Amino acid sequence: MAATADDTAEQTDAPEAGPVPGRRPIGRIATAVSVLGELLITAGLVLGLFVVYSLWWTNVIADRKADREGDKVRDTWAQQDTGPGALDTKDGIGFLHVPSMRNGEVLVEKGTSTEILNDGVAGYYTDPAKATLPTTGKAGNFTLAAHRDGHGAKFHNIDKVKVGDPIVFETRDDWYVYKVYDILPETSKYNVKVLSQVPTESGRKKPGHYITLTTCTPVYTSRYRYVVWGELVRVQKVDSKRTPPKELG
Repeated sequence: MAATADDTAEQTDAPEAGPVPGRRPIGRIATAVSVLGELLITAGLVLGLFVVYSLWWTNVIADRKADREGDKVRDTWAQQDTGPGALDTKDGIGFLHVPSMRNGEVLVEKGTSTEILNDGVAGYYTDPAKATLPTTGKAGNFTLAAHRDGHGAKFHNIDKVKVGDPIVFETRDDWYVYKVYDILPETSKYNVKVLSQVPTESGRKKPGHYITLTTCTPVYTSRYRYVVWGELVRVQKVDSKRTPPKELG
């Protein structure tokens, strides 16, 4: 306050503006929490897109490529009018049919590397144990692997296979019909005994004509291996109409 000539009081300065009662300025911690929240949301979206890519889009890509490769194999067979079909390991050796898996026909190629299986096919083992192909007519074990999730997931429903179910391998000239006789729901991924020519872990003691399907378990992991064993019950010649065996009817 200041005195004036007429002894009246006059307010010379307006009070300075102060903080609004009841409100506090946003601090560094609140800002950090806000930024962290945005980063977590972004990370969640990226992770979600990666899951979609891994479990869905890779299936689409793999299925398309497998279909093209399968068509090439069948076209090659159709062009071979006479004589037995030659074993062509480049494009594929035949098609696997497992009705209880509900996955249609699966092209079988040579090898079980990630590069091969990522193309949406099943591969027969060349390492650490060499598969015996049924086309040789020799006793042994036709050992196969395929992905259970992503990249075609051809063995995704392997847990639906039961003892007594049929497994059929189709070549240009023959249908090889197997019957499931034993299942191992979980074993170490280092257990190569399941691939033996005489799969003793399945209870068999003598040489025979076996087939073994292997894949990862539990679903969406690669911690263990799931194994299905079958034994050949008959070989059916392919007729001019490629009539499938009754097990696929």
